[in-house]
This record gives sequence, C-alpha cells and structure tokens, in this order.
Amino acid sequence: MIASPEELAELLPLLDRSERIAVDTEADSLHCYREKLCLIQISLGEGDYLVDPLAGNDLSALASLFTRKEIVLHGADYDLRLLRRGINFQPGRVFDSAIAARMLGEREFSYASLVQKFCGVQLTKGSQKANWAMRPLSSQMETYARNDTRYLLPLAGILEKALETRGRMEWFRQSCGRAVASAAIDRERDLSEVWRIRGSGLVRGREAAVLRSLWSWRDREAEKADRPAFHILRNEQLLHAAHQAVNGETPDFRHFSQRRAREFRSAWQSALDLPESEWPVIERQRGQRPTREMEKVAEQMRVRRDAAAQELGIEPSFIAPRATIDALAAGKRTPEQSLSPWQFQLLGVPPAAELDPTATEQAAVSA
Repeated sequence: MIASPEELAELLPLLDRSERIAVDTEADSLHCYREKLCLIQISLGEGDYLVDPLAGNDLSALASLFTRKEIVLHGADYDLRLLRRGINFQPGRVFDSAIAARMLGEREFSYASLVQKFCGVQLTKGSQKANWAMRPLSSQMETYARNDTRYLLPLAGILEKALETRGRMEWFRQSCGRAVASAAIDRERDLSEVWRIRGSGLVRGREAAVLRSLWSWRDREAEKADRPAFHILRNEQLLHAAHQAVNGETPDFRHFSQRRAREFRSAWQSALDLPESEWPVIERQRGQRPTREMEKVAEQMRVRRDAAAQELGIEPSFIAPRATIDALAAGKRTPEQSLSPWQFQLLGVPPAAELDPTATEQAAVSA
C-alpha cells in the first residue's frame, strides 16, 4: 500500500516510464453519506500498486502524471467521475476495455468474463461490498483490488489488436472520447424530485407532503451521522411512516434516540399542518405522441441500425438504443448530443442536421 510521501515519490518515476497505465478505483458508498475515493489501483509491467487516497498525501502529481498517459479502465465513467472528485484528475487518453469488447461483439463484457476468456484466469469476487475506508485492508481485499487491474494491460493489448484487424480503432477512439466528455459533466440532483423514491409513484396530496418532509429529515440525519440514508430508515419504512401519519397512526420510532425521535415527529407533524397549496404538485409526464412521420423515420433508422449490427456482429443497442432513435426522429436531440460520429453515420443521419422529422426522413432515405 502506497501511503507515505516517500512511497509515492518512488512510484511516480515508474509510472512516468510507462505510456499506458491500468487504473481502477474503490469507493466507500455503503458506509458513509457522501461517496468518497478510498483506493486507487494501478498496474504496470513492473507490478501492481495500491495507492491510499485517505492517507492525507498530496496526489496532484499523480493526477498530473495520469493526464499525460493513456489510462486503461473497464467501464470508465464511474472511475473517471470518482477520480475527478477525489484527486482532480482530468483525463487525456482513455482505453475503456468494456467499450472495446462491445465494439468487437462480445456479449459477456464484464471484466471477469473477459479475463477468463482472453487471459484464462477465473477471478473470485467477494469484496464488492466491503468497507474500503477500513485500514488496514484485509489480505482478501488487497488481492481483490490488485486483480481488478492486474489483467487490464494484457487484455487491452488483445482487444486493441482485434480492433485494428477489424478496422474499428477510429470508432473506438470516438466512443472513448465521448465517455471522457460525459464523465466530465456533473449530475445534479433535482431538488423538487429527489424525495420521490421507488414505490412513491401513487403517493399524492397530504401523504406526498409528509413523505417529502420525512425524506428531507432522513437526508439531514444521514449527512449529520455520515451514514447512507438507508441506515437511518429504508425507503419502504419511509413510505410506511408517511402512510401511517396521514391516517392518524403514530409511526414507529422506538429505536431512535430522543433527539432523533423528536425531530422525526416534528417532520411529519409539520407536513400534516401544511395547507393544500403547499403540497407537492405531481404532474403526470405525458410524452409527445409521435406523429406518423416520426414513427416512419424511427423505423427507417432501426432497420438500418439492425442491418449494420448484424453485418458487424455487434449488439444493435450499442449502435443506438431505441430511446435515442426515437429522440432523434422527434427532433428532441441532435446526433452530436446523443451519439459518436460512427454511430449516427451507421444510422444514416448527417451530423449537422437539425433533426426535425422531415430532415431526418430525407437523410435516412438518401443514405
């Protein structure tokens, strides 16, 4: 485990001599309120290394060095977001082995499946839900972490050769570039919608007001205790408590401390006292009904997509999911917003077109 400034200083020259570095991350999302970067796994030709971001060291030099290299990851989006928040890493070149495998037509493209198929090694899983903020790591956790990058470089080499043989490297670079751009965009919570948890679809009126208030109370409690929200109350308990409160029953809070019980009671009581004008307004989301022309355009793109997918031996949804095709046909999104150039070229959609149904139909027909 690289935990001291001296150990980090010894690692950096090794990294600097490598053009391609395998990287993975582990986070603590099941044991704290805000997900945090807990481990950075690195593999080179020289060996496998674990860097401890929780040791309090300045990792800016590591982030800067990563930027100058090609970083190999599997399913890059999550790791890139975590590294950006954790060490302010802005990637330059990325090789995503999951994208490479899908582009080659692999139906089983998990890291474990690819390692078994191409490297002949069966990985054991067992630490996905471990507490990665724990120190020291157990030997089982260390082995699991090292294995997550140990085979990435040989796997990338195999996949890269196959992509070059099939003439798909440019497509692959486009998709990796799109993944990098997507990971650089923050996903913000819609504060007017966050309380609408799974199972709340039919909750309306005063009960919705109570549920919203209890959700906000739970969120504050989770942040205060630095625990995931479900450690305070699970979603089904939150829904049940809201239902009890509006039906004159007293929700069960016997396991709470006096302070927490008092604030829990205050949360539902204050919501019960709200006037109807302050209850949540829940509007049914009605999508625009597609016109016959839109349906025709979407069908033309699907036919072209499916034919291309069969010829290339890849999944049709990897070229374009159905929802993306429908959005393009309806003019709700442009190709550049939705797809990489190779994908919308296979659909027969010109890149710069403003996709009203007429323009899209003409593009599909002319293609």
